[in-house]
Amino acid sequence: MSVVLEPPVGPAHGPAHGAQHEHAHGVPQGWRRWLYATNHKDIGTMYLLFSFAMLITGGVLALAIRSELFQPGLQFFNPELFNQLTTMHGLIMVFGAIMPAFVGFANWLIPMQIGASDMAFARMNNLSFWLLIPAALLLVGSFFMPGGAPATGWTLYAPLTLQMGPSMDAAIFAIHLMGASSIMGSINIVVTVLNLRAPGMTLMKMPLFCWTWLITAYLLIAVMPVLAGAVTMTLTDRHFGTSFFNPAGGGDPVMYQHIFWFFGHPEVYIMILPAFGIISHILPAFARKKLFGYTSMVYATASIAILSFIVWAHHMYTTGMPVTGQLFFMYATMLIAVPTGVKIFNWTATMWKGSMSFETPMLWAIGFLFVFTIGGFTGLILSMAPIDIQLQDTYYVVAHFHYVLVAGSLYAIFAGVYFWGPKWTGRMYSEFHGKVHFWLSLVFFNVAFFPMHFLGLAGMPRRYADYPVQFADFNALSTIGAFGFGIMQVYFFVFVVLPMMRGKGEPAAARPWDGAEGLEWEIPSPAPWHSFETPPRLDASATRILR
Repeated sequence: MSVVLEPPVGPAHGPAHGAQHEHAHGVPQGWRRWLYATNHKDIGTMYLLFSFAMLITGGVLALAIRSELFQPGLQFFNPELFNQLTTMHGLIMVFGAIMPAFVGFANWLIPMQIGASDMAFARMNNLSFWLLIPAALLLVGSFFMPGGAPATGWTLYAPLTLQMGPSMDAAIFAIHLMGASSIMGSINIVVTVLNLRAPGMTLMKMPLFCWTWLITAYLLIAVMPVLAGAVTMTLTDRHFGTSFFNPAGGGDPVMYQHIFWFFGHPEVYIMILPAFGIISHILPAFARKKLFGYTSMVYATASIAILSFIVWAHHMYTTGMPVTGQLFFMYATMLIAVPTGVKIFNWTATMWKGSMSFETPMLWAIGFLFVFTIGGFTGLILSMAPIDIQLQDTYYVVAHFHYVLVAGSLYAIFAGVYFWGPKWTGRMYSEFHGKVHFWLSLVFFNVAFFPMHFLGLAGMPRRYADYPVQFADFNALSTIGAFGFGIMQVYFFVFVVLPMMRGKGEPAAARPWDGAEGLEWEIPSPAPWHSFETPPRLDASATRILR
């Protein structure tokens, strides 16, 4: 296999890593740089900023929900508007906040980690981002349409969807746009990872973040068309006289649930596998050890992805499923605990007897490990059909999936921003502000969501705007925690993100963390406009560049 040496380094030659190209052509300036962006770093930045804007938007809706639930009785919203808030909170958080954030990480990191000059399809990369803007406007704007936003829950179950106003059509169109964006982004990632790796970087030497995103991209390509089919059938039921889900015409609303959850359960792993990749970089860096069991981590990730296709009906135990079906989906769901347990074991073994330090990225990674494991155990409990039938549609389920998605996906996103942020911006964040953000977020998150387990066990149903007085104390506690958690994310933006983006703080070294390994730490901070003009020459481990 031929290896091309990168441009020479040293005072006589100027900076390496394609900075000469930067001087020759210049970095685009002004609004054109962003509107016509084809550079993977700029597009990654736009994805991350967009996802944060959606996080705040969805968070405001969540705080409106919690304000209503602070005490019994109807305080601010009627039940219809309350259900609109819950529906749009879910859709915005899943499709607008978590997924675009991970695509932003993929854009920033994958080319740098595999020694590529950019993503494979730069213009398609631009289009996949800009499709998100009209989709977000359609979702948020649906509140101002006749009849208000969809009030069906984020799952968009029939027959409720057949009874909604024009905002339902806007939501369907927004989902199509976001799905097209996801598919284009996924194709880009697959082609980039498989074709643009530096010579010497075999698949089994590839950084784990690239592995998790490669598998995630295949999942997205497989299941986003399924969701598109489900919402298109809903659209034709609404306007073109079909009866896929309309019982009056011989349709079956439960068929929608089967189609949706065939998308929906892999979607859960689409939102967590890239988080696993991020954590798999941070723990070894701050334990100053190699990741324990790299090969088993790759196989565990692939196993989770494959198993995710055969467990969808564990969301549907109460739909009249035969006992044989319940048993199959119960055992298949429990089986997913095995590769997930392998990951937890490997991360713990990586830290075992490591020379650990506890900078902010490590705190978020350990927080992820602890709280995500709680979410995993509550999911294992819900996998058992007899228990799930009791807890179906209660706040126990709400607690479970927020422990997985917030303490899983969102904690990993924060960990990644603190870990790679100095590489992106060239500036170190304030360690004090980072630790304040972590500790108060951890406390407020658990204050907000841990009591929901008890509310669910006591029988409080979700998506209700009012409730009996016996649930009042835990609901008040949850609301206080939710407001505290929301305020901490504004704190994060003001005291961590903005100073780094404005160039304040200490200049970051090329390798600001002692134990960090990978090609992205071989280039200067901030990462230059073009990381690698020519494929780098790698050492045997494919984690360092031979000078």
